[in-house]
Amino acid sequence: MRLFTVDAFTDTAFKGNPAGVCLLDSPVTDQWMQSVATEMNHSETAFLLRDSLRWFTPAVEVTLCGHATLATAHVLYSTGAATGPVEFTTASGTLTVNQLPDSMITMDFPAKESAPAPVPPGLEKALGRTPVHVEKSQLDLLVELDSEESVRSLTPDIATLETLDARGVIVTARGTETDFVSRFFAPKVGVPEDPVTGSAHCALSPYWSARLGRPDLTGAQLSARGGTVHVRHEGARVHLSGNAVTIMSGTLHH
Repeated sequence: MRLFTVDAFTDTAFKGNPAGVCLLDSPVTDQWMQSVATEMNHSETAFLLRDSLRWFTPAVEVTLCGHATLATAHVLYSTGAATGPVEFTTASGTLTVNQLPDSMITMDFPAKESAPAPVPPGLEKALGRTPVHVEKSQLDLLVELDSEESVRSLTPDIATLETLDARGVIVTARGTETDFVSRFFAPKVGVPEDPVTGSAHCALSPYWSARLGRPDLTGAQLSARGGTVHVRHEGARVHLSGNAVTIMSGTLHH
């Protein structure tokens, strides 16, 4: 079976978020997919069988992953396996992707609306920052800080973040060169810090769209690798757009 490593949400090699992409030629067991994802050791590895798409971290299967979906679409378009819109059947419903004329790929994802929430015990100490505002989405805690620099300079206590009742913690602030910035920490699912997180932007898009008063925004994720996500909020959906670069391709023997 063919196996790829793709850097997503970037147009520069060795930036953005690396994802594994495995094109399956027959059904396989969940344990096998988990073993491959653990071996690849990317934050997520995607497995595609016809139109069925699943994602695994090195530790668990997840129900939604933006950058590995972008990576999968990039593989299909760059190898000529697909042209025009592609629909993936996933645990989060049907996800539609399409390649734009400038080669950027756009993805139609479910919006993750959030609601104000109390500051969980231990959060402020774990971040070393006082939140401006905290909300809880279906998956994650969303924590707004006072500035881009506060987000950039975070050195959180990952062990404490792992104890919080959420898949992960999105830390965000108004941007100086982009509309907003963020970082994403998800030690509970085996990802201490994710380089660029599409699923987090499903919550960031409606959050910042409401505050800035417009649907089209650009977000920068301030991990060490960095990446850019263009978002458009449309009711119950979010359109995430970005570039991707193939780093490696080969054959999986076991």
